[in-house]
Parts: sequence; structure tokens; C-alpha cells
Amino acid sequence: MMDIQKAEDYVFDKLEDSLSDTLFYHGIHHTIDVSKAVLQIAIAEGINDRETLLLLQTAALYHDLGFISTYRGHEEESCRLARVSLPGFGYNTGQIEQICRMIMATRIPQNPTNHLERIIADADLDYLGREDFWPISHSLYEELHEREMIPDIDSWNKLQIDFLEKHQYWTATAREWRNPLKLKRIKELRKKISE
Repeated sequence: MMDIQKAEDYVFDKLEDSLSDTLFYHGIHHTIDVSKAVLQIAIAEGINDRETLLLLQTAALYHDLGFISTYRGHEEESCRLARVSLPGFGYNTGQIEQICRMIMATRIPQNPTNHLERIIADADLDYLGREDFWPISHSLYEELHEREMIPDIDSWNKLQIDFLEKHQYWTATAREWRNPLKLKRIKELRKKISE
């Protein structure tokens, strides 16, 4: 029997103890955000099976746990931690492998191969089409700038336009909920660059 409460406690303890305080975007708040979004999208997509919802929630909890020890390739590390810890919380091998495939579906560029992977991929980038896009996007800029992965805000805005134009939501729900504001953000970013 999957004990998601124990899995959640494990993840949040690890994140609180070991996450760098310069992960301005990939902090606990992001994990909570994706966990909420994954449930909202799943339910809107007609998923109401308890086990499936628990698997999605668990994948959302674990999807960025690898950041406690690595920045690049954190998804693989998240899967390693899932495989090590989840058997102790009542998850079987099949469930854990399904969770790991969902975690890997959040890797950029996204390439989800089934409905559940598409749901978590959309949940992970839900903010791209939301009202709180600007503060969240700025926190990601600060995180990347801190790691010298992006030189300045102009480069960041250009990168964001490129990313948003190439990005697609995979579920009908996310397209309906998030595409209108995402398109608006592209226009706003273009205006910023032209100014």
C-alpha cells in the first residue's frame, strides 16, 4: 500500500536539509506548485483513479529531488532517490518505474510518451501561462545567473521568447487554461526587448 504521506515527509525533509538556498526557482515552493498543478490537470483530464493520482503526486514530489546533489542531470538523480526510498513507503517496482518515467518526462526538452507523462510535463511548466509568470520567471533568471548560466536580463528575455515559442502544452486542459496567457507573455517579452 503506497504511503504518500511518508514519501512526502521524506522529500520535504531532504529538500529542507539539503537544498541550496540559491535555488530561487527550484525550491520547495516549486515542488508544492507542481504537486498542486498535477492534481488539477489530472482531474480535469478525467483521471479519478486513486492509485493513478497517487503515482502522479509522488512523481511530482520527487521530480526535482535530485537538485539536493546535482544541477545538471538532476532528473536521473531524482529517479535514483525514488528507487532507493519508495520501496520503504510501500511502492512496488512497477509503480516506481512508472514514477521514474514521469520524472524523466519533465526533462527539457520535454518528450512525454503517454497521458500521465504529458500531465506532469504540463504541471512542471504550468506557470508559463499563469498570472504569476513574471515573479516566477525572475526567480529562474536569478538562479541561472547565480550559476553563470545566463549573463544578463536581456539574454534571459531573448531565451524566454525562444523557449515559450518552442514550448507546447501536451494536454487539452493545459492548452485551454494556459495558452492564452502564454501567448500574451511572448508579446510582452518582445516589447521589453524592442524597448
